[in-house]
Amino acid sequence: MKTFVLTLALAAAVLTASAQAQPAAAVATTAAAPADAYTTMMAATITELMSTGDPAVLKAVAAKFERAATVAPNDWLPRYYQAYALVINVFQSKEDGDAKDKTLDQAEAALAKARQLHGDESELLTLQAYAYQARLGIAPMMRSMKYSELVGEAVAKAQALNPANPRPYLVEANNVNFTPKMFGGGAEAAKPLYVQAQAKFAAFVPAGPLAPNWGQGQLKGRMKQYEAPATAAK
Repeated sequence: MKTFVLTLALAAAVLTASAQAQPAAAVATTAAAPADAYTTMMAATITELMSTGDPAVLKAVAAKFERAATVAPNDWLPRYYQAYALVINVFQSKEDGDAKDKTLDQAEAALAKARQLHGDESELLTLQAYAYQARLGIAPMMRSMKYSELVGEAVAKAQALNPANPRPYLVEANNVNFTPKMFGGGAEAAKPLYVQAQAKFAAFVPAGPLAPNWGQGQLKGRMKQYEAPATAAK
């Protein structure tokens, strides 16, 4: 069980960190959007978010999204991205557990506001699963029973609400990939889930120019583990 818990926490950290290296995918449809000041500002800030893993920058970007929420108080997306930045900050930060919990409190408060604004519940639940993984990673041995179960529940609900959303499938696949084989995990057990996520990404169309659109680059990286090694030259 100890191995499982620690591996799950590691998987969450790897998952969020690798998701950052996808600025193009995150705002892929922005170029087709009207070039109003709000859209331009949001697109630039999303790109900044997806381009960094620096904890201080992530906090600063979260603050930018919080300010954006005052400009467009009826739009759920600034709160979503504020929460996303704060969750990733926790995985990247070297702060102590209490400080990380406080950051996650802020992230979940932003998620609650996004939910009040009737944001995409499938996307919000997927991000909630990230927050649960971050909570687990702070104290794996003490929190495994509670938060590992909550992660699974959030992902399952996200999939049920929108089966076309590829992100909860990617989260599920990563969890299985980094779970030890003795507990039913590992790369081979995760492969069908990655293939399923791949099909979801191929068919996915974002809801709008600023809508969540991350994960495909990360999936490509995960799929490389299934490529046959190059034959050594004789």
